[in-house]
Amino acid sequence: MPSTPSAHPNDGLADKSADHNARHNVTNPASTSIALIMAAGASRRFGVDDKRLATLPDGRRLLAATVALVATAFPALRVVLREDDDPLALGLSSDTPVIRAAHASAGLAASISDAFHALQADDDLIDVQAAAILLGDMPALRPETLEALQRRITSQCIVRPVQAGRPGHPVLFGRAFWPELAALGGEKGGEGNGQEGFEEEREEQGENRKDEGARSVIRANREHAIELAVDDPGIHLDIDHSSDLRRLS
Repeated sequence: MPSTPSAHPNDGLADKSADHNARHNVTNPASTSIALIMAAGASRRFGVDDKRLATLPDGRRLLAATVALVATAFPALRVVLREDDDPLALGLSSDTPVIRAAHASAGLAASISDAFHALQADDDLIDVQAAAILLGDMPALRPETLEALQRRITSQCIVRPVQAGRPGHPVLFGRAFWPELAALGGEKGGEGNGQEGFEEEREEQGENRKDEGARSVIRANREHAIELAVDDPGIHLDIDHSSDLRRLS
């Protein structure tokens, strides 16, 4: 497992935030991290229906169930939607915090870029030291997995879960890496299906990838990456096709 070195090109930003936290005695991991739930993709592989409204075996809607799960571990969260999405029509409550991804049609990397530009511009988040990037179609994650990842994160490292030797989601990025994630906007070239940017592990069998999104940030900062072993198959269980819903039974 790679160790976390003491220096990074964005350490000045991280140190400034750390000093601020020390003065204000911020110690609770959940209070210093935020969850980004990526739900702005077109999900073309799912078919003509809006995947976010897919009905789970227990009757809940897919996106709403994922948001409810994440909220049990992250007091602060943002749901990333397309500009024309109606949160209420997607089953979200009226007080759900939303980020509008203006470039969602360009793929997940572009949506991540939009989201991190918004996070960095939000003065209410100055104490936040890390952001977890989650996919909006993963309702089988265990809350204890999210909590364990929070306990390992700092402003200067990247933490992702591993189960049975395979990395999964979510991935937590320390604040020092937020500028790199915001810079993914430079990849807003062609349209993607809204998932390519974070699915390299799931597409190693040869499917075309129009961009690699946040995984390029992980690869560029391997020495800052931590892999946390978890007993949670849910880190791999996402819903790409309507038939995948049966896996949640």
